[in-house]
Amino acid sequence: MAESKTFREWFIATGLRLLPGFDRLLMRSKATDEYQIFPNSVFPWTSYLESHWTTIREEADGLLRDRMSIPSVREVSVDHEKIAVDEKWRSFFLYGYGVRIDANCAKAPKTAEIVSKIPGLLTAFYSVMLAGAHVPRHTGPTKAIVTTHLGLIVPKERERCHMQVADRNVVWEEGKIVIFDDMFPHEVWNDTDEDRIILLIHVKRPLKFPGSLFRDLFFAGLRASPFVRDGLKSLDQWDKKTQPPIELQQAAE
Repeated sequence: MAESKTFREWFIATGLRLLPGFDRLLMRSKATDEYQIFPNSVFPWTSYLESHWTTIREEADGLLRDRMSIPSVREVSVDHEKIAVDEKWRSFFLYGYGVRIDANCAKAPKTAEIVSKIPGLLTAFYSVMLAGAHVPRHTGPTKAIVTTHLGLIVPKERERCHMQVADRNVVWEEGKIVIFDDMFPHEVWNDTDEDRIILLIHVKRPLKFPGSLFRDLFFAGLRASPFVRDGLKSLDQWDKKTQPPIELQQAAE
């Protein structure tokens, strides 16, 4: 166990040291201007996603009524413990870095079908910030990723539930998309007494060749890495922990 943990720590530490150089290489092949907040027009699929937002919200609302029935981000990924400082940031994953979470997609089939049509999809999950939640200032892992937020359930006091991306302030709006480069420092607050739910999506950054090839090879390697494998294992363990005993399932049938 100790040997496995040592390898994991070495693997992630080495990756973090190499990523800045990798990002500089990728950005030589950038296919768009660099933005803190992207115009939605850069990604034509955003209008498709917004047109289905009520379907996605209805599915989320039914699935997430018991907020504690889904894991906190820190339970899914120990690598997020520095920013997921408590249990108030919770998540329900449909896709993780290109891996489809079949059990969860079966619970939200309409949303899973909608997001599957997004070009370059990497990650998709319902992101729940409970009342009073705060995610400290941080940056994402790599320029290979662009982050999308679709507002689903937003507190009435919208201005008190917001995100700072570099020098831009973002206030979510139900049914509207915000796309940003999370390599710019960002911080999130929910200073209200209501919960906020969004659909959070990661997509591949648009790149020209050969950057696009390096990007895709990177994600293929990432899917086989401890970073992703351990997260998938945590999701599986959570699902088993929250399943009722088999005799209760049979009785319900």
